[in-house]
Amino acid sequence: MARKIEVVDYNPEWEKQFKEEAKKIKAILGKNCVEIHHIGSTSVKGLKAKPVIDIMPVVKDISLVDGQNAQFEALGYECMGEFGIPGRRFYRKGGDNRTHHIHIFQKDNTAQIQRHLAVRDYLRSNKEKAEEYAKLKTKLAEEFTYDNDGYCEGKDAFMKELEQEALAWQEKQNHIGTCMSLGMCFGVAMGSAFGAAFGNMSLGMCYGIGIGMCLGLVVGYAKTKK
Repeated sequence: MARKIEVVDYNPEWEKQFKEEAKKIKAILGKNCVEIHHIGSTSVKGLKAKPVIDIMPVVKDISLVDGQNAQFEALGYECMGEFGIPGRRFYRKGGDNRTHHIHIFQKDNTAQIQRHLAVRDYLRSNKEKAEEYAKLKTKLAEEFTYDNDGYCEGKDAFMKELEQEALAWQEKQNHIGTCMSLGMCFGVAMGSAFGAAFGNMSLGMCYGIGIGMCLGLVVGYAKTKK
C-alpha cells in the first residue's frame, strides 16, 4: 500500500524527538560528527508539517559513514546512499509510517548545508511565507493523499522559489552581521579614545560601542537595499 501523505498541526514534541534521535546519531558518528541540525518543516515552530523529523548531521569525512550502516540499521533505518543528491548519505526510518529522515553531508559541502539551513531560518523568520507554505502543503496532501510523487511535484515550483528567496535573505543577514561586527570593533577603538580623553573608560566604551554598532547596523541595512 502507498504511504499516506498527512500534513498535521505543529507538535512541540517534534523538537524533543529531534534531540533524542540526535543523541543516538552522534553516538554512532562519534568524533566524525562536527554538528547536527534539525531541518525541514518540523524544525519551524508553528508550521504545519508531515510528522517526519528531518535531521542533518555534518561530518568531517563522508566516506567513513558507509562503514556505520549496520549501526543505523540497528536503530531501524534504511540506508539509501546518496538517494539523488551527490555527496549525501540518506537514511529513512518507519517504512510506510515514516518517522525520521537523516541527511548527512561532509562539512565542505557548503552549498547543500547552507541551502537547508537558509530555508529553515527564513521560514522561522517569515511568518507570512511559512503560512503560505502550510496552505500549499495542506492542499496537496488532500489532493495527493496516496501519491508522494504528485505531492512533491506540486511543491516543486514553490520550493525552488522559496530556496532562492531564503538564500538571498541569508546573504543579507550575513552581510548585516559582518557590518555589526566591524562596527563593534570600530566602537571599541572609539570608546578607548573617549575613555582616555574624559578619564572614564567605562563610560567611553559604552558610548563608543553603542555608536559603532549603530553605524554598523545602518551601513549593513543600507548595503542590502541596493
